[in-house]
Amino acid sequence: MTRPLTEFIRELCLEDVPGSAIHQATLCLLDLIGVAAAGRETDLSRIIHEHVTHHFGCSDLKSRLMFDGRHVSPSGMALAGGMTIDSFDAHDGHPLTKGHAGVAVLPALLGFADARAEPISAREFLTCMLIGYEISIRAGIALHSTVADYHTSGAWNALGAAAIGARLLALEAEQTRHALGIAEYHGPRSQMMRCIDRPSMLKDGSGWGAMAGLSAAYLASNGFTGAPAITCEGEEALSFWSDLGDVWLIEDQYFKPYPVCRWAQPAVEAVASLVRQHNFRSQDVHSITINTFHEAVRLQGAAPRNTEEAQYSIAFPVAAMIARGAVGRDEITADALTNSEILGLAQKVKLKENVDYSAQFPHQRLADLIVHLESGDEFASGTTSARGDPETPLSEQQIIDKFFSLCEPLTGYERAKSLEHCVTGLAEEGALATPLIDLLLCAPGKMHGVTQQSLDNSVA
Repeated sequence: MTRPLTEFIRELCLEDVPGSAIHQATLCLLDLIGVAAAGRETDLSRIIHEHVTHHFGCSDLKSRLMFDGRHVSPSGMALAGGMTIDSFDAHDGHPLTKGHAGVAVLPALLGFADARAEPISAREFLTCMLIGYEISIRAGIALHSTVADYHTSGAWNALGAAAIGARLLALEAEQTRHALGIAEYHGPRSQMMRCIDRPSMLKDGSGWGAMAGLSAAYLASNGFTGAPAITCEGEEALSFWSDLGDVWLIEDQYFKPYPVCRWAQPAVEAVASLVRQHNFRSQDVHSITINTFHEAVRLQGAAPRNTEEAQYSIAFPVAAMIARGAVGRDEITADALTNSEILGLAQKVKLKENVDYSAQFPHQRLADLIVHLESGDEFASGTTSARGDPETPLSEQQIIDKFFSLCEPLTGYERAKSLEHCVTGLAEEGALATPLIDLLLCAPGKMHGVTQQSLDNSVA
């Protein structure tokens, strides 16, 4: 690799990072914050927050829970934060990992930063984000390229969380190796397709990944050993680290326009395009045929009983797009789950595997869709990819609009605007990350821990 892994973690400066990667990191952060705010209103988040307040009490080290304000241990904060973001499936991801880095990176970073005695600078906060993303993504690609099973994101984003801890705890090179090894060994190598086939609150394992990575760094700082991490140092994995510091994989992140599994989004895009072109309505539809890749075909769930099943479905969001012209927060929650128009349409969807699409996964996630009308007419979409990839990006304004649509219902406009300003100003010299951290960690409707001066500066 261009730079040894431990050196990259310990010595990276923001000046070493191209502006395009820095800008992408701020967009990823803003997107994650919006998703976390939306996730706080899910049953999953409510349950895990109550769990950590009862079972992850703090002693000398303590961190506040996101959009909550209660104190728990940093590991409890990372667990709850990762699961909260995971609970609302609208967060950014990387195609070749088949999963998500930031969902563990942000909670781990906040857990470490809030527990520190000294404040963290804004530029250091952003540098840690970049380190967490690069380590996580490369570990994920290495894992899926060297083992047979398809593991949840927690299996590899744990290493990104550990890398952030190694940086902020000033671990020596050998301690950093041990932190990565501990995180890899204890990261949740759970089977992703199990949760695709039977959706539940288990989701993508990222809360456990964040907790495992954060705990690994603290353990390594106390002398616990675990090196090597084979996804970093194994002979089969070395090629994935050879351009570390030269090529920034965070720039390949995708952003989701809809809060459902990425594999469902090509079909949602396809049906949205057909509705715009032909202006048909629910009652006009006789049946819908969706051709897509194998993994996406396993997203069944035409009649979801809860938001987890709605998020891991294709038929349901496709039907919602026809019935309501949108797939957002309101289309994957309680009211929509009992909507007879959406449910009736979803029952008319048939999923078929296209072997050519399967061969192109995960580099491409493709679908085509045919709508058969009661009149006998048919509308075909042609091959469609998901919007939000680097090749079909969301605009910066679309990402900002998405952030406000998700964050503002929980925090109100002024706090959301303050968060946006803090995020966009992270690269400025001399600034602290304290206002951003306080805005993220105090309870909705309350501003305790956020000084008036911090708020004034954040919206200046």
